[in-house]
This record gives sequence, C-alpha cells and structure tokens, in this order.
Amino acid sequence: MNSHEPRHRNRKYDRELLLGGALRSTVLDLWEVERYGADSYGDADYVSVYGMRPATWYAKGIRLLGRTAVECTRDVLGQAIGQDVAAVAGTAPCLTTALVVDPFAGSGNTLYWLLRHLPGAHGLGFELDAGVFGVTQQNLAELALPIDILNTDYRSGLTGVSVAEDQLLIAFIAPPWGNALSPTTGLDLRRTTPPITEIVDFLLRTFDKNRLLCAIQVHETVDPGSLAELNSRFDWSAEQVYGLNAAGENHGILLGTKGWVP
Repeated sequence: MNSHEPRHRNRKYDRELLLGGALRSTVLDLWEVERYGADSYGDADYVSVYGMRPATWYAKGIRLLGRTAVECTRDVLGQAIGQDVAAVAGTAPCLTTALVVDPFAGSGNTLYWLLRHLPGAHGLGFELDAGVFGVTQQNLAELALPIDILNTDYRSGLTGVSVAEDQLLIAFIAPPWGNALSPTTGLDLRRTTPPITEIVDFLLRTFDKNRLLCAIQVHETVDPGSLAELNSRFDWSAEQVYGLNAAGENHGILLGTKGWVP
C-alpha cells in the first residue's frame, strides 16, 4: 500500500478508529494525524506537540502511535497546565529545585510544557507500554529534551528515586480513565486505572519528607464524592477547567499541595 493512500479512506478518523483497531499501536503517517484533527475537531493542526504543529514535528522525525495521538496532552492544553503548575510551585518556601514526574508519560508532552515553565527543573517519566515507550524515547532524543523516560510502572520507578528534602516534588497524574467517566455524574477519580487516590497515597507515603504538588488531570464534570475524598488528602487544593473544546469535552487539572499552603 502506498504510504499516502488512506488506510481507511471511507472511515472517519476519530477516537474510535485510532483506539479500537490496528492503528492503536501503529505509527501514523502525517496525513492520518492531520485527518484525525480535521475529522474530529475541525483542525488539521489539533495534534500539535512539543511546541510544533504536525507538519513541523513530522518533518523533524517525530512520530506518534494512533493511541498517543488521541491520548496526548496537546500543546494548547500543556501550556495552560504548565503555567498554572508553575504559579503554585513558585509559592513553595525554602526550596532549591524541582523534580517533575509523570507516572503515565505517554508522549512526554506534558513534561515538556511543565519544564518550559519551571526553569532548572528535571523531568522524569514512566511508560509501561513498550510500544509507546520506544516511540517517545526516540522523539525525546530527536529533540534533545532534558527528560528521562523509563519503561516501567510508576511504583517500581519511583521506589528508587531519591528526592532531597529541599527539593519540590511535582507529579502530573493522568492515568487511563477507562470506565471512570459517567455521562451523568462525571469523572469518578476512584475508578481510574489505577485509582487516582491510590497514586496520591503512594506519593504521600513514599515522599513524606518532601513538599509535594500534584497536578491531576480531570474532566470538566467530576463526581463530587470522589473529589471531596481526594481533596481531603491535601493541605490546599483548587480546580481549573480549560475551555478549549466544545462543552462536555473539556479537561482541567486539580492542583493539590502537601507541606505548605500557597
């Protein structure tokens, strides 16, 4: 098959197509990335990552799998998250540097934007899927980005991480939602895979001597009970939703601190 010939010429390039079949683990051609953006969001440049629109990053040798094109944090959202995280991180007292971790790194684009807004910070990501890991590792090398990514689960990876007491630990937490998103009650933070409460508890236990800032990806509608349960774990928390998509399709972050109040 010619690389420019549509693999699914009569199908809409949407979330279902890219996540439900062979394209899930297939490296997409440029036209497929652009068509996904155009078909799903009316914008061929929708999947802009690492500060570049698709045509630019593709020309530089950057590649994405079907699932990564759907699940990645695109630039406009990553930049908004980076700005809000940096604003809260700047209020942490008596700290020298920051370690930014992403337990479910995917494309690494969220780490890219967090580091852009946190000069001097170091980025560390974990990606258990071998296919996603391989492509992301190659992308980060092509761009010479100061991000380390490991092909392991977050528990194994973080258990061996040492964080100085005067270093701020920042965690961007965005596990797969699976069946956690209900059309009536919203995102249940206790039903993600794994549960977000479980991830936060692990961080609090493992890094109990450090000041911690969690940036948790949420939907514009969150199950109230799960939100209250998660907020109780922090000294301070605030939610921010970004109106970047159509109503009902917007993401946001829940920011929570332990060890200080901004």
